[in-house]
Amino acid sequence: MRVTINGEEQEIAAMSVAALLGKLDYEGTHFAVAVNYDVLPKSRWAETQIKAGDEIEIITPRQGG
Repeated sequence: MRVTINGEEQEIAAMSVAALLGKLDYEGTHFAVAVNYDVLPKSRWAETQIKAGDEIEIITPRQGG
């Protein structure tokens, strides 16, 4: 199915948000995930299934000034 991840269209298999993060090698807790512009609590990553057409943003903190 086609989804958009961080502004880039990709073809992925059906999976949960947690599985997608594992596939993309995101580890730790210093990032947030939004699906269709709604921030998803970490407690729901495993139960939330990605659907065709979803827009997923993985947001990481950056230092700067």
